[in-house]
Amino acid sequence: MSRYHWVASQEANGLPVAVPARVIGVSRQAYYAWRHRRDRGPDPEHLVLASELRTIWQASDSTYGSPRVTHELRRRGYCVNHKRVERMMRELGLAACPPRRFVRTTRRGEDTPLPDLVCQDFAPREPARRYVSDITYVRTDEGFCSLATVADLGSRRIVGWSIQRRMPGKQVIEAIEGAQRTRGSLAGAIFHSDRANQYLSRKVRSLLATLGVRQSVGRVATCYDNAVAESFFGSLKRELVARYRFANLAEARSAIAAWIHRYNTVRLHSSLGYRPPIEYELTWAREEAAVA
Repeated sequence: MSRYHWVASQEANGLPVAVPARVIGVSRQAYYAWRHRRDRGPDPEHLVLASELRTIWQASDSTYGSPRVTHELRRRGYCVNHKRVERMMRELGLAACPPRRFVRTTRRGEDTPLPDLVCQDFAPREPARRYVSDITYVRTDEGFCSLATVADLGSRRIVGWSIQRRMPGKQVIEAIEGAQRTRGSLAGAIFHSDRANQYLSRKVRSLLATLGVRQSVGRVATCYDNAVAESFFGSLKRELVARYRFANLAEARSAIAAWIHRYNTVRLHSSLGYRPPIEYELTWAREEAAVA
């Protein structure tokens, strides 16, 4: 019950409005304005906005919070304040997915003398210049599967990924090869990861050298050195893996493929000015062409 509803209940019991208003800490003018709006009925504009807000939230698979809903409404032409969106979402009972508990899955590899070429500089810039990669595990009824991804640090786009039931070393190679197919060429780019033994294996290092990619690794036991890849898996686990049960590998692969497609093409990214990665890349290409 809101403060205004409580004042209204006391008024209905015969008390002067000034008394409960003073007790609850609201002015009489504000209460009378609220009562006038209540008696007038729903505002048509408010009903349209509430319907659009619910549509956006449902289209996000119930994952969007008020910041992304606010920016999506603005992208659709609505002039809204984030406080109004927060209030309406509370009234409609809509909320984003809660954060999940962190689970460590990285197994440290040998101390190979590779440099850190990223140095926690994760600011979005030109696409197709720097890539980050990581591995996580996805539970199914048949057991755990390992998922490897390659993300473009410039645009946050997932350009390669692989999920299998076998050990994750092969998935890393398949994810890199997927990135190669997406971009056409990775020559001259930086490939950054943590020091998991899969990334320091002879096969992965040989593949990166063949593709003309400079390999970069973070420090030991420092997840912040690969924060963008860690953040992506946090979103994936929170918005998909923790909310659905997968019977087998095929179900998990299909659901993750659909989620990554939406992540690249629809989902708004705060680091990109609340734009999807594909839109960011297209905008960057247009601006570069205009300058040229």
